[in-house]
Amino acid sequence: MKRLAHCVMVAGTASDVGKSVIATALCRVLADEGFAVAPFKAQNMSLNAAVAQDGEIGRAQAAQAEAARVAPRVDMNPVLLKPEGARRSQVVVLGRSSGSKDARDYWRTRGALWPVVGGALRRLREEFAVVVIEGAGSFAELNLARTDLANQRLARAADARVLLVGDIERGGVFAQLLGTLDLLAERDRARVRGLLVNKFRGDPALFADGARILARRGRVPVLGVLPHEDGLGVPAEDSLGVRSVARQGATDVCVIRLPHISNFDEFAPLVEAGASVRYAATAAEIGSPDLLVVPGSKTTIADLEWLRRGGIGARLRALADAGVPVLGICGGFQMLGESLTDPDGVEGPAATVRGLALLPARTSFTRVKRTVRVTGEVAAGWLDIPAVPVEGYEIHLGTTAVSGVAFGSIAADGEARHADGAVDAQRLVAGTYVHGLFEHAPFRDAVLGALARRRGAAFAPSDGAADRYAALAAWLRASVDVPRMLRLLEIA
Repeated sequence: MKRLAHCVMVAGTASDVGKSVIATALCRVLADEGFAVAPFKAQNMSLNAAVAQDGEIGRAQAAQAEAARVAPRVDMNPVLLKPEGARRSQVVVLGRSSGSKDARDYWRTRGALWPVVGGALRRLREEFAVVVIEGAGSFAELNLARTDLANQRLARAADARVLLVGDIERGGVFAQLLGTLDLLAERDRARVRGLLVNKFRGDPALFADGARILARRGRVPVLGVLPHEDGLGVPAEDSLGVRSVARQGATDVCVIRLPHISNFDEFAPLVEAGASVRYAATAAEIGSPDLLVVPGSKTTIADLEWLRRGGIGARLRALADAGVPVLGICGGFQMLGESLTDPDGVEGPAATVRGLALLPARTSFTRVKRTVRVTGEVAAGWLDIPAVPVEGYEIHLGTTAVSGVAFGSIAADGEARHADGAVDAQRLVAGTYVHGLFEHAPFRDAVLGALARRRGAAFAPSDGAADRYAALAAWLRASVDVPRMLRLLEIA
């Protein structure tokens, strides 16, 4: 019988301590060391999703697969929860939506998903040499342990060696790490082979005494004190990771921070290309940007009504009338249209609502969800940019009828090309269903170049796609003795 892959878990003391970043860096480090490595997160709660060839998964796992130099697939994230509002989530199992559940019902019945999780992990372990498992939330969720899908129970089932990550930036790192260790049963504590102190600002040597105290009291070595670093290029799991990046004199892109914003990580390439990207949750915060973006949303109609109540809708229309370019992506595209109809109550109570009427488009929601990767071309039109090739992915409910100029033409594998999106008569407002457009230099450079020309500024096109994961691996290697870490994790 073929030997199953060795499993390593990157666990945390809480959410947003850096598990995703460290797991991604570890995937690249192990790939560089010559291991066939795959990422895995049993259960992910995130509005950032990606489309693998066989279905929908969390964006972080897609990035981890890219770092590992393997194709993403649904086994890498068998359960994805996409919040839909107060105490409800869409449940995606092995890449396909299985409907919406309230939190109480899900937590009561999630034990039935344990065989799904186990099957997905086993398939990866049969194919790869190492599986890097990312935990969820805190490793010591005592109230959830009996039906846990992603932490201690999974570590036991996979016989995983564990790295425990704490976040020194939020304070209380001693309580975080030592408290978590103290809450673990001895069999689970024995799996923890190293501690990582993340997001340290300043000279890590100043924490040398702290590292010794942690190692002595926790009886676990501190393998590294990792510096705080902006722009590591790993998608955030949830909206806690939405952060503005402002640069003096740079192209100013303002993204509306919808209550149920989704796939907000797709604007990171604009930051990498030198633009400022701000997130605005009030009309006053919008200002007068060079580009205003209405992003995707998990609950489009509810977020549209939020736009109106807070005055953002009126501000958006005023800016469009004043000549500010506007781009709507997915749910944002639907909001920019004339109407949105939900006859079956897919998003909530059955309703028809007015859109912002900036595009000649009418959307009708259906229960069938489209999740596909697409390629195609953006037509010459919006902002007078030239026709450029594009690729990305669609994740949406509903179909949109457009009367007027399309944004572009796209197709998934096996499809004929079809029109996508819409552009207004002034060529300043556009909408599209395609996520991930800014990942690709031709489209990104065309847009940033057009915006720069409108400002009378110079623009330098991208000089090629940088390997963000090489920089991420270097960040980890600079602070961690990797050979020692691999020995403690029993990989080397």
